[in-house]
Amino acid sequence: MSTHLRATFDRLDTVLAERADRLLEVRREIHRHPEVAWTEHRTSELVHAELTAAGLRPRRVGATGIVCDIPGVDGDRRLVGLRADLDALPIPEETGLPWASERSGVSHACGHDVHTAGVLGAGLALADLASRGELPVGVRLVFQPAEEVQPGGAEMFLQHGVLEGVEQIYAVHCDPKIEVGTIGSRIGSITSASDPVTVTLRSHGGHTSRPHMTGDVVYALGQVIAQASGVLGRRMDPRAGVNLTWGAVHAGSATNAIPTSGTLMGTLRVLDVAEWERAGTLLDTAIAQIVAPYGVEVEVDHVHGVPPTVNEAGCVAHIEEAARDVVGEDGVHLTEQSLGGEDFGWYLHRVPGAMVRLGVRAPGAPLTDLHRADLVVDERAVVIGARMLARTVVLAGHAPAPAPIVAPVV
Repeated sequence: MSTHLRATFDRLDTVLAERADRLLEVRREIHRHPEVAWTEHRTSELVHAELTAAGLRPRRVGATGIVCDIPGVDGDRRLVGLRADLDALPIPEETGLPWASERSGVSHACGHDVHTAGVLGAGLALADLASRGELPVGVRLVFQPAEEVQPGGAEMFLQHGVLEGVEQIYAVHCDPKIEVGTIGSRIGSITSASDPVTVTLRSHGGHTSRPHMTGDVVYALGQVIAQASGVLGRRMDPRAGVNLTWGAVHAGSATNAIPTSGTLMGTLRVLDVAEWERAGTLLDTAIAQIVAPYGVEVEVDHVHGVPPTVNEAGCVAHIEEAARDVVGEDGVHLTEQSLGGEDFGWYLHRVPGAMVRLGVRAPGAPLTDLHRADLVVDERAVVIGARMLARTVVLAGHAPAPAPIVAPVV
């Protein structure tokens, strides 16, 4: 590493050390007052105030989104994005922490408060470099609402042109399965496409003693449950990681009556972008063919929820180099592909970038998972994430821009 780059990283660390206590205060304030998707007014006001107090000029996108540009030495000729998500989940908190949620039934059980504080910290450190004329590339800080719902904040941000001029973008995601001071990374798909699917079947209904006189929607739903995932498994590339799982079925209310309608709800997940883009047509066809013998009407509502989050190799190299400088060579590990969905995938469907997993489990703490009421994170992850993201921007700024993505827009 050059002497100049080492001095730059040391300066970033100095700024973040000075701001560490405030970043934890911000994280705890967000955690104490969680807000679900599209209602993140208090959270965005706090982020806006912190950026404004640092002399930056954040702008609002929609009702609760915040975007803030920090010019580099070449102004905004090149822009690297850092993205955080603001929303919480409709899950009660059961941690007993002094800064536990004060809102009944709502909590930051996915760690978005950590993401927000980390990106804020990185942005403030990079703004200090910019004030010294030492920021090699412009930065766009992206504080996005509504990651936890579909359609979500990423799609709204794209419609508002938030990625215009951005050549690459980065993010972190809390992972309570790995210890603080550990980073999980991989090239290619790190998360899955996640598409909600609803199947509705209809018939005239009838008496259970005479099923031959009507379309038996309950029996037909059972065939869809039993067969649809198998059909997809034989019609789609198995390397694509296709998974169709049903989560709810509703039909009828009597033991001796065949109902007139029934619904089936589930999620289709796919790790490969190309297979995801053709999955909808295949699913519609498969379900129609499965129920065809049973004389029922069928309606399939398959929504392209979020695409896989596909990390670009060059961007992974930047963030891994940054991570090794922060947590050491042994702290960066290959992480598994997840079938979970993450709407950061929409950004990486348009521009190159990378998301890594940020270890938040305290040493010796029991293994847990996201979206749990008892999720507790080791707060040291906030500054670790900020240091890594700030370094990533500097490294990206000293390297050629990655090739743009050419992909169909779904």
